[in-house]
Amino acid sequence: MSRVMVALVLRDLRLSARRPVEALLPVVFFVLAASLFPLGVGPEPETLRRIAPGVLWVGALLATLLSLNTLWAGDWQDGSLDHLLLCGEPAWALALAKAAAHWLSHGLPLLVAAPLLGLMFGLPAASLAVLLASLLLGTPILSLLGAFGSALTLGLRAGGLLTLLIVLPLTIPALIFGSGAVSSWEAGLSVEGHFSLLGALFIATLLGAPPATAAALRIATA
Repeated sequence: MSRVMVALVLRDLRLSARRPVEALLPVVFFVLAASLFPLGVGPEPETLRRIAPGVLWVGALLATLLSLNTLWAGDWQDGSLDHLLLCGEPAWALALAKAAAHWLSHGLPLLVAAPLLGLMFGLPAASLAVLLASLLLGTPILSLLGAFGSALTLGLRAGGLLTLLIVLPLTIPALIFGSGAVSSWEAGLSVEGHFSLLGALFIATLLGAPPATAAALRIATA
């Protein structure tokens, strides 16, 4: 990472720390959404254990999408986005730094909360480890795709809704492979295929999303 990218990540983390309510909202949503499922489906331990991977992954996905509205909007409104794009750093590097800051401030707290929710659903320690590994690979994908979707709808009316409509279908493969890894482990099957596909998806998103985000930013600021 260059100095500009590191400075951008640190700046976004400081801004997130100054708005703790906004930063903690996705985690609160994640915890509340997951906590409601036992009330709806009943307290049967086997049922809760079976639905836990899907519930926790869907909760993490929706919590991440909840935090995308302000990813680029603040920089665009105060004019700092134009300065960032003119600082000499490649636009894709700025997009990557933004996605990294978003994951550190919003995705990483979800990883901290996930084991507690997994215990609530009755997942054993080995399944919790698989769940954390899948989220560790999958949540950066959500942040990278979220940065792209947020840049693509920058400045548009109802941009938040359009971002959800764009990003949500793109995140379905990560949801399938991530929750599928935990379900396969619970069923006594190999998880190598799920993690291989999830890793390949992460690499493809890491290589493709920042340039696409950079192109969307140039269009939005043209």
